[in-house]
Amino acid sequence: MTETTVRRFADPDEVAVAAAALFRNVVVAAQRARGSAAVVLTGGGVGIATLAQLRDEPGEVDWRQLDIYWGDDRFVPGADPDRNELQARHALLDHVSVDPARVHAISASDGPQPDPADAAAAYAQLLPDRFDLHLLGMGPEGHVNSLFPHTDAVRETALSVVAVTDSPKPPPIRVTLTIPAIRRAHTVCLTVTGAAKADAVAAAIGGADPVDVPAAGAQGSAETVWLLDRSAAGRL
Repeated sequence: MTETTVRRFADPDEVAVAAAALFRNVVVAAQRARGSAAVVLTGGGVGIATLAQLRDEPGEVDWRQLDIYWGDDRFVPGADPDRNELQARHALLDHVSVDPARVHAISASDGPQPDPADAAAAYAQLLPDRFDLHLLGMGPEGHVNSLFPHTDAVRETALSVVAVTDSPKPPPIRVTLTIPAIRRAHTVCLTVTGAAKADAVAAAIGGADPVDVPAAGAQGSAETVWLLDRSAAGRL
């Protein structure tokens, strides 16, 4: 059974520090046990701040023995600053000794799969059977990755990666991991800040239907960790 832990912090900076510490702990433990680890990164303010923390304090992470994936990305040209991949590279990956062959980015619109459905199918073929850690942010309506309430993507139960062509948050075209893929992770960590997200946090932790609040479906196979600032935890 999945264990759910809720931790509260004073502000977003403390949330990012805690998320980086969790990343280090999970990855180092996996690398000691098996020689390598697999993680899924997220974008957003706290997600990128977490990567910057890891750049400044990498701890004992062996970057050469780490497979890196993304939970979603905008299907825009590769040089577009909205790309989660590009932001992650600037914040962390360009500054540590990752193995380029183990950095698995979702195709950009000007990449080898110019159709988002083809890009989703290709990315699904790259995913492992399990991840050690999946980092997630959450939107004010409870979306995680590019899984928005009451959409086909959040209802998906078989495919691990799907294309989204009508995202309510621009840009409209994205490629995203689904809830079944999120649940491949040993540890799922949700980093959430701000009072505007407090109602969705409370609903998700309280067991809402994932179709209504997608974050409710974001559960690790072993543990789910919520890292919240004081404002996001205000309805708990």
